[in-house]
Amino acid sequence: MQVSEIIVFVVYLAFMLSIGVYFFIKDKNGGEKTYFLGGRQMGAWVAALSAGASDMSAWVLMGLPTSIYALGLGQVWISVGLAIGYTVSWLFQAPRLRRFSIVANDSITVPQYLTNRFLSRSKALQIICAIVFLFAYTIYAASSIKACGTLFNTVIGMDETIAMYLAAVIIIGYTFLGGFSAVCWTDFFQGMLILAAMFIAPIFAAVRLDASASAVIPGEYWNAFTSWKDIVSGLAWGLGYFGMPHIIIRFMSVKSQKDLKKSAKIGITWTILIVLFAALIGIIGRMFLGYDESINQGSLVFIAIVRRIFPGVISGILLSAVLAASMSTADSQLLAAASAFASDVYKPIVRKDRATDKEMLWIGRAVVAIIAVLALMIASNPNAGSIMSLVSNAWGIFGAAFGPTIMLSLFWKRLNFKGAVAGILVGAAVDIGWLACLASTGIYEILPGFVAGLLAAVVVSYCTGAPGRDVQALFDKAMRYTE
Repeated sequence: MQVSEIIVFVVYLAFMLSIGVYFFIKDKNGGEKTYFLGGRQMGAWVAALSAGASDMSAWVLMGLPTSIYALGLGQVWISVGLAIGYTVSWLFQAPRLRRFSIVANDSITVPQYLTNRFLSRSKALQIICAIVFLFAYTIYAASSIKACGTLFNTVIGMDETIAMYLAAVIIIGYTFLGGFSAVCWTDFFQGMLILAAMFIAPIFAAVRLDASASAVIPGEYWNAFTSWKDIVSGLAWGLGYFGMPHIIIRFMSVKSQKDLKKSAKIGITWTILIVLFAALIGIIGRMFLGYDESINQGSLVFIAIVRRIFPGVISGILLSAVLAASMSTADSQLLAAASAFASDVYKPIVRKDRATDKEMLWIGRAVVAIIAVLALMIASNPNAGSIMSLVSNAWGIFGAAFGPTIMLSLFWKRLNFKGAVAGILVGAAVDIGWLACLASTGIYEILPGFVAGLLAAVVVSYCTGAPGRDVQALFDKAMRYTE
């Protein structure tokens, strides 16, 4: 344990919390749209880095590098799939989703957009979405809180459960106070820190490698083409981006189409660099550290590299990137789940659209706290699974449930409300069923779930008649929208 590392962590956490306090004061008179979407005033850099940081949770610094460290180059297909999926999402999904969400009655959440896109009075879709959100985001947030516990336990010897409670309090604090603006700005700073740490660590480790470092590694480690299942499953991770609410909500928040194009360039570049460095950390870590089962079990390859090379203050700053990755994802997940419940269940169903802006803000904040507590309970359970497994489960549910329906809503005029509902239900059901019963096949559940959701949406849409002329007119209007 180094006092300098503790000091750096304390300063870092205090800075994150101060951002929440700042936006709480600045936006105290703001309403639901301000708290949940930042008033659609996010600039290009903030939107891009916030989207990236909210995507790349601690698994990109701990789970993914350690998988490559332990299992070899066959795991790099996850990085390739993520890079491709994120690029496609920014270039093709983002521009249309921003336009469509504005035209669809200025929707501020994904469930709200899907309902308004079909001019439906039914709340079925909003309720279904909110239920999936609350379930999957609780699991997803648990992975981030668990990573914080692992970090504090490894670095400063703090009890892992106590560390999780501390991290949860900080995350709840600035999300509770500052809402979407606080989340985006904290993610902006954290995104820069994550990139810097992932750039510095493998380069310094590579410089210190012995000439014979690679000779002791088994030859099969270097084989990227281990099996078609590894390749297909790795590439399938990219499908998750099309249905990841806490990421695509950033597309809706950008203040103009011009800024969106700039955000796309920044976001794509940032993510490609991140997944590249994640792979390098795993590969160089294997050569630099040798194989250690404790490193594999704790997902500690990045932490071990940094602590072996750098002195206290520098290692504290670099290890804060793990905190940054954990917190930047957890805050976005908590806010997305809170917005889904408050805007899509509480306001239209419980309060029958009579809720005031102030009431909505406090309901949203209450949900943030409740979900964080549930996530904390999962994370502190010793049987909860690894960071990587928690992330992969939640990622699969979101991608399979929402990805096909959202993409079809943007690109297929013939999609109707019943088709959208079917796509979400079937995608989620097949994903969960595959995980429960067919995980032994070695195929990542998001792939069969995504395909099933896509087919269900198309088949049900064709079997239940074309959408009304007003719905088709909304599609045409969104296509013409340019602001």
